[in-house]
Amino acid sequence: MPHRAKLRVVVAGGHGKIALTLTRTLANRGHDVVGIVRNPEHVADVEALGGTAVVLDLEHTDVEAVAQVLEGADAAVFAAGAGPGSTAERKYTVDRDASILLAAAAERAGVRRFVQISTTRAGAPAAQGSTPVWVAYLDAKTQAEEALKATGLDWTIVRAGALTDGPSTGRVTLAGRHVPRGSVPRADVAMVLAELVVSGAAVRRTLELTSGLVPVATAVAATGT
Repeated sequence: MPHRAKLRVVVAGGHGKIALTLTRTLANRGHDVVGIVRNPEHVADVEALGGTAVVLDLEHTDVEAVAQVLEGADAAVFAAGAGPGSTAERKYTVDRDASILLAAAAERAGVRRFVQISTTRAGAPAAQGSTPVWVAYLDAKTQAEEALKATGLDWTIVRAGALTDGPSTGRVTLAGRHVPRGSVPRADVAMVLAELVVSGAAVRRTLELTSGLVPVATAVAATGT
């Protein structure tokens, strides 16, 4: 992704807690943010934070429609998820299939930079005795990661630890190797995503993220380009 002073960033799952904070963070830094939302009632929330919103249900659309939203963008961020209380089936239709759809649309639209939120537990099977929904969630996230890695995009996968709604600390542990399991505020995840998008760092790398001691910008810069 060429360095530009002002970027256009499309965020799937635009009404999620991480996505809304990301929208505010990028907008405050002077960038254009487009949030893809499913519910028309969520448009105002995205706009209130400085972004614009496009109403599009990623479970019921096609590559061409998503590619039209991505036209002219510099980066795409997949921050969508079926969310708590959803069925095993929706883990696949949202956490896996919608991610694959967004990546395919990015390739169609010529948007090379793609940042994806995943989970630290992806890449390995669920522990014995896990609920069917949890098994499906991890499997869906793992398949989404593998599909993204198979593309020609300049992807970065962020495997976030257990998410909390606590205030941002601005300090994280971020590394390509396994880090001890821990939690991380959604606000700090958003800060990391913003820094990855703007800096273009960590291309074709999978990163583990938890709370830590290193300032976000320093942590991202240390991942390389």
